[in-house]
Amino acid sequence: MQHIIDRFISYVTIDTEADPNSNTTPSSAKQWDLANKLVEELKNIGLQDVTIDDKAYIQATLPSNIDREVPTIGFVSHFDTTPDFTGANVKPQIVHNYDGGDIVLNKEQNVVLSPSYFEDLLLYKGQTLITTDGTTLLGADDKAGITEIVTAMEYLIQHPEIKHGTIKVGFTPDEEIGRGADFFDVEKFGCDWAYTMDGSQIGELEFENFNAAGVKLKFKGKSVHPGYAKGKMINSMLLANKYISKLPKKQVPERTQDYEGFFHVVHFDGSIEETNVELIIRDHDRKKFEKRKKFAQKIADKINKKYEKQFGGDIVEIQIKDQYYNMREKVEPVMHIVSIAEKAMKNLGIKPIIKPIRGGTDGSRLSYMGLPCPNIFAGGHNFHGKYEYVPVESMQKAVEVIIEIAKITAEIKK
Repeated sequence: MQHIIDRFISYVTIDTEADPNSNTTPSSAKQWDLANKLVEELKNIGLQDVTIDDKAYIQATLPSNIDREVPTIGFVSHFDTTPDFTGANVKPQIVHNYDGGDIVLNKEQNVVLSPSYFEDLLLYKGQTLITTDGTTLLGADDKAGITEIVTAMEYLIQHPEIKHGTIKVGFTPDEEIGRGADFFDVEKFGCDWAYTMDGSQIGELEFENFNAAGVKLKFKGKSVHPGYAKGKMINSMLLANKYISKLPKKQVPERTQDYEGFFHVVHFDGSIEETNVELIIRDHDRKKFEKRKKFAQKIADKINKKYEKQFGGDIVEIQIKDQYYNMREKVEPVMHIVSIAEKAMKNLGIKPIIKPIRGGTDGSRLSYMGLPCPNIFAGGHNFHGKYEYVPVESMQKAVEVIIEIAKITAEIKK
């Protein structure tokens, strides 16, 4: 277990925060720090054909050790962290034999990780938890996944008596800003299917995710001295507020769950003359997803029509761009790959939790690129913030699931 702890900490203490405002890949130069370290580590544990391209995509191979042809499978994780919360100067704290009480992350700032708010903590009484120090995120999303894949490959190399087919490893940058699969070479990867190790609590197994779109709105206005503004001023901020007020009030992230979709305002920046708003649209159902996009457009059209004469043209500019789609469409024809992961968990005494992802993974994009790719738990909780933590035992179980999947797949004739 200490080996997993040491490996995980060596990854999370390297800042790999993605930058959504950058046009480069990777979006931040510091992602190279961990990428280059991973390349050397993969070589050192004995993987073959370890490569990294000019955009920091990493691939490696564990050759088959059996004399018959079986499916080639892959395991994928991302090494960037979200820009939603700082990932600089991560100082992990280790809580041994967690007693089920409050965990003081930062005494000076009164940051407490409490089961009274985060009830899932009680699932891990008696286990070893790795937390933040209350000032940064942890980075278990998805450095826990990377830790698990590397550790599993190392174990298989050290135990050649465990029979397996060819296994591929893939690590990507910029997943957190929706670009993780942009330059992933599926053909080179050469897998029949793969799994992302990017889920949350132990047992999670997911083959459904949101259909996703991003919306950018620019509201224009006319600035006039407020003392003489009657009939002349148009305040773009109030127009933006009017648009937002037309969105369904109950269809927001904080009031939805399971298969329920939402509209989510993620950015608002304005003045009288110009206000920019960004929102995201999410829904598992493709038809409902398309209706949501049309609804977003309809609100803008109505505002434009109302102000057409006064403004002399469109007062709202709107751009709607699809980001990714529900991978269920691509996984359902090959549901045996989900069944294999489910069987692996059951063999290890883990209760599979099959549920939809209220988000997306590299796997959703890869599935549409010809690589069916369900998602398996990596063990972390409370991603993207200072309350993030991961039980070490969950990471250990994820390692065992990878190994068990390799063993099961080795029994399948291609």
